[in-house]
Amino acid sequence: SPPLLTIPHRYNAAYDLIERNLRAGRSDKIAFVDDQGQYSYGELARRVSVFANALRASGVSAGQRILLCLHDSIDFPVAFLGAIQAGIIPVPVNTLLTSADYEYILRDCHARLAFVSAALLPQFHPLFDRVPSLRRVIVSGNESSHPLVMTQFMAGSSSLVEVADTTSDGICFWLYSSGSTGPPKGAVHVHSSLVQTAELYARPVLGIAESDVVFSAAKLFFAYGLGNALTFPLSVGATSILMAGRATPAAVVQRLTQYRVTVYCGVPTLYAAILASPDLPIPEQLCLRRCTSAGEPLPEDIGKRWKAAVGVDILDGIGSTEMLHIFLSNSPTDVRYGTTGKPVPGYALRLVGDLGQDVAPGEHGELHVAGPTSATMYWNNPDKTRATFLGAWTRSGDKYYVTEDGYYVYAGRSDDMLKVSGIYVSPAEVEAALISHHVVLEAAVVGRADRDDLIKPVAYVVVKSGFTASDELAEELKQHVKALLAPYKYPRWVEFVQELPKTATGKIQRFKLRAMNMES
Repeated sequence: SPPLLTIPHRYNAAYDLIERNLRAGRSDKIAFVDDQGQYSYGELARRVSVFANALRASGVSAGQRILLCLHDSIDFPVAFLGAIQAGIIPVPVNTLLTSADYEYILRDCHARLAFVSAALLPQFHPLFDRVPSLRRVIVSGNESSHPLVMTQFMAGSSSLVEVADTTSDGICFWLYSSGSTGPPKGAVHVHSSLVQTAELYARPVLGIAESDVVFSAAKLFFAYGLGNALTFPLSVGATSILMAGRATPAAVVQRLTQYRVTVYCGVPTLYAAILASPDLPIPEQLCLRRCTSAGEPLPEDIGKRWKAAVGVDILDGIGSTEMLHIFLSNSPTDVRYGTTGKPVPGYALRLVGDLGQDVAPGEHGELHVAGPTSATMYWNNPDKTRATFLGAWTRSGDKYYVTEDGYYVYAGRSDDMLKVSGIYVSPAEVEAALISHHVVLEAAVVGRADRDDLIKPVAYVVVKSGFTASDELAEELKQHVKALLAPYKYPRWVEFVQELPKTATGKIQRFKLRAMNMES
């Protein structure tokens, strides 16, 4: 393992990420490009200080929270880093929630101000008088007719750099879990965690450098996207491309080619969609040298087809909101598709059986991880905190097994594992087999009780454009899985759907599929 970065006790994460670039003479280098323009490191530094001073002038005190419900544009890093520089805690949230979801989070974190993209303002209108802590909503986007927009909020504030007296182990920002298994929980992160993810993953795994141009399809509110598009580029002086809209295959490919992106960070669903799209680029159109995937396990078939089509391997890894970024990953010199690779140096992993014992190679166990980027707790949720944070170890909720030569293979969420005829079946394994069929775009597998009330796999399948769902196709898919896996693992039912329920970060919400089973 590499030695951990020595971070002084008196430390402010935002000041570090900005000041290191100014000291290196990058004031005129482009830090961010968004849909409206491009912004140098010097301009970023100025805006961050103006925002920090505007927050102080608005009456928000150190340690209080502000909510960020922002599409990816320059306003996100300005608000996120500006709050941190002022010692105020930013709470980014996903941009596809309902008013009820936002009310829940606002009440939970007691945010004093909310910064909201103009297109998302209708979701907040019902909340103006219903959340006692919320003083004002400030809108990102000058086109808005809202009484207070972000440019007005910042107008007149000084660009003088005034850095809060924060510490490396002091609370820096919160991220709410995506809600794939229930109500969102606020994971509390400290100042040192941001730069540690860059030192442990971005430098040694991505090999990120000042010359890189980075584009993350995963948005900034997502822990994966926050590292990809903000922390990692700023840690070395690279350029980050931001996109406010939905990451469609056409939109992603446009940015990969237009900006000569060198590092692309995606998710399995999007890789599959690009491969199935007429917009799939040829290698000569691209400058890619690294591609990463997280959020869901990457099916082996997708990784191999992407490498064949584009010429660059996908480095599949796993991180979490609680651990902030990837702690288990394939590496550029060691890619084994169908696995999540090996532990990222600097993190310790163990697989724990039902009785709390370490399991042997080949046996399924729950993945526990220890490392310097773990959240300290879930805000206002002591029961979940005690259940998840076990001393130095954090429970991931993911099941894995380790091969004899040390590669970790995903076996589903702890609550997704199926026991069929007394034997554990990994939904992820069945899904990967289904996706390898040329007709299947996406698949999700959960358990369903048969006539004898025994649990068997049921597959929900989205077919590719140009193909038609039918009973014959369902039978063909069953036989396809039987040919690839042990026969007891095949799905007893195949249900064709137009789309799979997902969180805003692209994770399949299997609990919704299980609820559909209960209703059928």
